[in-house]
Amino acid sequence: MQLPAARFDRSQILVVGDVMLDRYWHGDTSRISPEAPVPVVRVDETDDRAGGAGNVALNIAALGAGASLISVVGADEAAEVLRGQLAAADIRTDFQVAEGKPTITKLRVMSRHQQLLRMDFEQPFGAGDAAQLPSKVEAMLSSVGVLVLSDYAKGTLADCQALIRLARARRVPVLVDPKGTDFSRYRGATLLTPNLHELEAVVGACPSEQILVDKASALMAELDLQALLVTRGEQGMTLLRPGMGELHLPARAREVFDVTGAGDTVIATLSASIAAGYSLAEATGLANLAASLVVGKLGTATISGPELRRAVVAEQGVERGVVSAEQLSLILAEARAQGEKIVFTNGCFDIIHAGHVGYLEQARTLGDRLVVAINSDESVQRLKGPSRPINPVDRRMAVLAGLEAVDWVVSFGEDTPENLLRELRPDVLVKGGDYNETEVVGWEIVKEYNGDVAVLRFYDDCSTTGIIKSIQTRGER
Repeated sequence: MQLPAARFDRSQILVVGDVMLDRYWHGDTSRISPEAPVPVVRVDETDDRAGGAGNVALNIAALGAGASLISVVGADEAAEVLRGQLAAADIRTDFQVAEGKPTITKLRVMSRHQQLLRMDFEQPFGAGDAAQLPSKVEAMLSSVGVLVLSDYAKGTLADCQALIRLARARRVPVLVDPKGTDFSRYRGATLLTPNLHELEAVVGACPSEQILVDKASALMAELDLQALLVTRGEQGMTLLRPGMGELHLPARAREVFDVTGAGDTVIATLSASIAAGYSLAEATGLANLAASLVVGKLGTATISGPELRRAVVAEQGVERGVVSAEQLSLILAEARAQGEKIVFTNGCFDIIHAGHVGYLEQARTLGDRLVVAINSDESVQRLKGPSRPINPVDRRMAVLAGLEAVDWVVSFGEDTPENLLRELRPDVLVKGGDYNETEVVGWEIVKEYNGDVAVLRFYDDCSTTGIIKSIQTRGER
């Protein structure tokens, strides 16, 4: 599957669900308490993290999409910590306060990377605690592209149906990370993302692919779902849609360090992708790739937008070499994110000679990455006459891509590279030959955004035309 560019800057997602504070106390332990046979931990470090639906929202924000979060919390210090952490990630929050109940908090005591104790501070939220959620959701639906329901069975989503009906009335897709064995609560949702164990707890054992497909299809029909995405650990994930063949994507992770939070990464990537206008199949491909990245990290982690886009580029095998204009635009965005300076040059490059090689090596020294744009065959004919080019565009690109100084080669069909310059906005535009700066095609485009223009002379006084004339002269002897 050809993965899309993974650009989410225009995506807006609303997350509703159980938010919690994951609190960690770290310290060394070297003795047993004299009061009871338990280790004594000298706490020297504390760490607070937004968990549950909060972690889903953080994953969405890390991808570069806009995230809002609606949930239920207590009137306590834990709620203030959550508000501060989420606001720092530019996540808009609207919390209903449940009087007399604590914000769900899980305190873990850690020593030498081992969990010694976990203490949970929580009381189940009832319908009254979440009574204002439908009105809060309704007020925000017009400004979002996807509604995510993140269910941890703590009571925030006691009335899923009210939220699903509101979203369907506005034609906003509803993605659900389900919990428990009663999936009827999610009737009418667009997509559910259970793992295989959660699905089997609802539909029964699925010992074969065909049984899995049959039972999942029956469940989708019963619950009026548009799709099921079943995550299957080391077996990857399977997307099922009514009336369509299943799409199975194998696991991509080479090393798995920690699966904590992988489900949050999957639904975050799915929602950001769908809100960006990608198809469900494309969204699933991106979610599968994001999951492979997050399980390679320790602890609850997020995947950034640039990190995912770099993985997409690597997946397409275009770290260097011949690329399309669309691929190049994506690649350069990531190169800039790494602080790299982009150099751009263009030409026909019909017969590559020593002058070209020396010129390109010198051009590369002006920055970190060198892009070479070459005229298509039709463009060369218009510029040089019907007898040119000598070498077709695919061969010219292959030779250039093999040079050490060149990072990427792209072709263009117009007589000039001006459209490419407007799209790619390189830091330095380079031309070889006897020119003044203002004679270089596209110089004014580059100068307009404060880029640089450089003119370099060809080495060894070589030229393609001279080589052709020399060959012709020798042939006439």
